[in-house]
Amino acid sequence: MNITKDLSTYSSTTPLSLSIGMFDGVHKGHQSIIKKLNAIAEKKNLESAVFTFWPHPRKVFNPDEELHLLNTIDEKTYLLEKNGVQNLILKEFDEPFRNLTGAEFVEQILVEKLNVKHLIIGYDHTFGKNKSGDFNLLKKMAAEFGFEVEQVEAVDYKSRHISSTQIRNALRDGNVKDAAEMLGYVYSVSGKVIHGKKIGRTIGYPTANISVHPMKLLPKKGAYIVDVFVKNQQLKGMLSIGTNPTVDGNSLSTEVYILDFETDIYGEEISVNFREFLHDEIKFESIEKLIERLDEDKKLTEAFYR
Repeated sequence: MNITKDLSTYSSTTPLSLSIGMFDGVHKGHQSIIKKLNAIAEKKNLESAVFTFWPHPRKVFNPDEELHLLNTIDEKTYLLEKNGVQNLILKEFDEPFRNLTGAEFVEQILVEKLNVKHLIIGYDHTFGKNKSGDFNLLKKMAAEFGFEVEQVEAVDYKSRHISSTQIRNALRDGNVKDAAEMLGYVYSVSGKVIHGKKIGRTIGYPTANISVHPMKLLPKKGAYIVDVFVKNQQLKGMLSIGTNPTVDGNSLSTEVYILDFETDIYGEEISVNFREFLHDEIKFESIEKLIERLDEDKKLTEAFYR
């Protein structure tokens, strides 16, 4: 996949079948757009392309907002490429760009820079300053500038439109199964294994503490059954997101206990897939009660994988 990060000197020599949006999660709704994008590109001898932003425009409008996303930029890039997108155009949502009207965006970016010949947008997509660009504007300008435009219907799950917001809400509720159904894949987090307080090893449950990207959305605090990927191995794990209240912890951590595994993995990249929610974060009255619950969670995890 070709990746373009600087539009100042860029001009596409190849006519594009293009879609615009954040594509956070690259979920089933996005995948339906990409499928159509690729089909049009092949049919009309174009190249498929996605125009997106990093960081999220909300960080420009609300710089102090604690924003968490379904994908890091590397994850999004991987998912778009996996779904067959040939070109990724990444645009910083800076001050000059945010002040473009919808019409200016179409003429200056889509037509002059990106050589768009077929544009596909989602059912609710707006763009430009004060949301001045919409499907009606695009239809009007498409006739003027010689490109085609179409709008893709929403994809539904449980009678509701699939959206990045719906998926984020499901994860915040610990509902990793619904999130996976809407995403079309199992939600995951990745990061380096870092040193923690090493309390787990003193109670028979040594954990790998994962350093997660600060903008990556973590599911609800609690315990989960997870697939673990480290050192080219797929393993079974039980993961905790929380502050370790039983031992008076105060900072949020993401720790995974890997079943039947004793290798030192400090400094290694690790990835976990969220398979099932076990229970909310609990403050136990004693370490003994914590160990009892960990023993029970381990039995449930082993049963899940059987």
